[in-house]
Amino acid sequence: MKITAIVLAGGAGTRAGFPKNKLLIKTGALTPLELSVSAFLREDISEIVVALSPADRAEAEKLLQHIPNLVLVQGGETRTQSVKNALSAATGDIVLIHDGARPFVTDKIVSDCIQSVLDFGTGICSLPATDTFVLAENERIASVPERSALYSVQTPQGFFTEDIKKAYDKIENETFTDDSSVYARFIAKPRLFTGDICNRKLTYAEDFTLSGDRIGFGTDTHAFGAERFYVTLCGVEIPSASGLIAHSDGDVALHALMDAMLSAAGLRDIGYYFPDTDSRYRGASSMNMLRYVNKLLQNEGFCVKNASISIQAEKPKMKNYIVKMKENVAALLKLPPSAVGIAAGTNEGLGYVGEGKGITVNATVLLKAISK
Repeated sequence: MKITAIVLAGGAGTRAGFPKNKLLIKTGALTPLELSVSAFLREDISEIVVALSPADRAEAEKLLQHIPNLVLVQGGETRTQSVKNALSAATGDIVLIHDGARPFVTDKIVSDCIQSVLDFGTGICSLPATDTFVLAENERIASVPERSALYSVQTPQGFFTEDIKKAYDKIENETFTDDSSVYARFIAKPRLFTGDICNRKLTYAEDFTLSGDRIGFGTDTHAFGAERFYVTLCGVEIPSASGLIAHSDGDVALHALMDAMLSAAGLRDIGYYFPDTDSRYRGASSMNMLRYVNKLLQNEGFCVKNASISIQAEKPKMKNYIVKMKENVAALLKLPPSAVGIAAGTNEGLGYVGEGKGITVNATVLLKAISK
């Protein structure tokens, strides 16, 4: 089924005390808007609709110019109106609605949301309450709800598009803070699935302080033309009419990942550590190069917390190899597979990627500080 992702990015940053939209404030190499949108760069998501203020459109277009199948719509004065505007542009059978202020959403959360919609008709990202909550009247506790029945609701929230459109069309003067409330009010009780504590919302200025964490971004491109019948991506050999031209094994995905890691740690790029003028790296395994880069990070007091790799390629088809690619990267970096996101998509026949001349990969990593 065709899936649309909606990213709501129409805030003004008032509570954070910023002079502009908080999603356009860089927390590292990327803005929260870029991180949130990139989370939905997946083969099973056919379009990404971003709702934002007209005042932010030019800056957002520049930041997101590399995102394929992107649709920008005007946000409203309220979250509800922004969702309505975005839904009017959505063409998917299923829609995932996500707050752009949650830039750390994981690939697993997105997958679980989609699966919940397919199995149950809805998927609401949430976490069981760990604190005690109370109902208050005049600054005094009136009652204490049973904690086992309480959940904190996150995004994304997934629905069949036709159903959530019907729900939003029925709103008159009510105020809603999320989409599950709208669905529950007009359609039926939505189904919860378990989210992740890392999927936190950026609201106040202190939320943008990563406490030693660092974000890095890397990109790399290789052209087809090598005389071999496979390409190597994340250590996996994938059958192909020709290979990628490179001094090493041409693993363009790992090259982008390594540059993201090095950038986040404030180090030089991979060309500095593995120059193509050095015969030692002719045909070299990029998995071994990644192992070396990981040691460089450890020497600087960092390790990878999670990684996201977005592959743009018209060919070869790689959906049958992504699980193994994730496993390879996760094992080398000593991460659970859920901490490594790999998405592969085409460029709809546009540009050198669409013409099948090469492969481009963008990678994002989050590093955490460790004791040396």
